[in-house]
Amino acid sequence: MDSCVFCDIVAGEAEAFVVASSPTAVAFLDIAPLSRGHSLVVPTRHVVDLLEGGAEVLHDVAPLVEQTARLLVKEFRAHGINLFQSSGSAAGQEVGHFHVHLVPRWRDDGVLRNLVGVPAAAGDL
Repeated sequence: MDSCVFCDIVAGEAEAFVVASSPTAVAFLDIAPLSRGHSLVVPTRHVVDLLEGGAEVLHDVAPLVEQTARLLVKEFRAHGINLFQSSGSAAGQEVGHFHVHLVPRWRDDGVLRNLVGVPAAAGDL
């Protein structure tokens, strides 16, 4: 396996501001945050993406995702949280280690616009 910065963070070999951790996951601040407190939650074991890790990787990170979301809302007095995950480069995944983004949000912060789809005809669904 090539070097993985998230594996290095999990191992304590790369610098990161760790927000919370569990035996199966680590949460730390994103180095290019979309908002104050933008954090990533990664599994402690190397899994490339959701398609490789499946339900098991979700099970590994879910409790820490919830804990971190509650912590961010409390500490940053956020009005909400965006939770997203990208699997594969076409989806925008930049680091080949599964991770979930938690982006604290405030009313009218302008950080991310709400995604609005175009209504589809029944035959196109």
